[in-house]
Amino acid sequence: MQGFIHSTESFGSVDGPGVRFVIFVSGCPMRCQFCHNPDTWNMMDGEKRSVDELIQMALRYRTYWKDGGGITVSGGEPLMQMDFLIELFKKAKKEGIHTTIDTSGAPFTRNDPFFGKFNELMNYTDLLLVDLKHIDEEQHRILTGHTNVNILDMAQYLSDIDKPVWIRHVLVPERNDEDKYLKQLYNFIKGLKNIQKVEVLPYHTLGEYKWKELGYDYPLAGIEPPTNERVRNANELLHTGK
Repeated sequence: MQGFIHSTESFGSVDGPGVRFVIFVSGCPMRCQFCHNPDTWNMMDGEKRSVDELIQMALRYRTYWKDGGGITVSGGEPLMQMDFLIELFKKAKKEGIHTTIDTSGAPFTRNDPFFGKFNELMNYTDLLLVDLKHIDEEQHRILTGHTNVNILDMAQYLSDIDKPVWIRHVLVPERNDEDKYLKQLYNFIKGLKNIQKVEVLPYHTLGEYKWKELGYDYPLAGIEPPTNERVRNANELLHTGK
């Protein structure tokens, strides 16, 4: 079994608990205005790597994980490569490795074959980092080019099956940092029973050069990262404890 892989990181510290071996897959259905990895959008641009190769690569760094680390699959969008992800996590669990998915939820549907595969994948998944880009449907489409209806449905389903989740929210000035949206997002999150952590990730412009290199117009040109005050405000409204 092979997947389309953009890159790997040996000592990830912000992609789940502990030190992580992070696999960045290629392919994403969203076109987020703040995306700092537009070079991951096209799945076929990735390099084919086998499950066994990636597991062996990860195991080289196991001594650094101690009790809290493991493997995180990020992207791109991991749920676009379900068969690969199932096989990868199945073999990871045989090795006793903690498994995490960082996902936008964009491919989620309760229709088969996806839903059946998703439920199988959950048997081998310890944690999901769910990126909620915007709580408002219309504004979500503007920000990402994609609906959020199925994404919020995925978040609710993960709550229903009691699968551990960390919520991540990229705070983007002039897009999703208004108090009314943050309050709506909090009201949604507090209705979920499986949320272990909520993180506010301040928007940054570090990926802007990639847009230019790829010949894309950067849609957030001129928008600066949020101030410390606005980040503190978001943390307060989302009750992150920070």
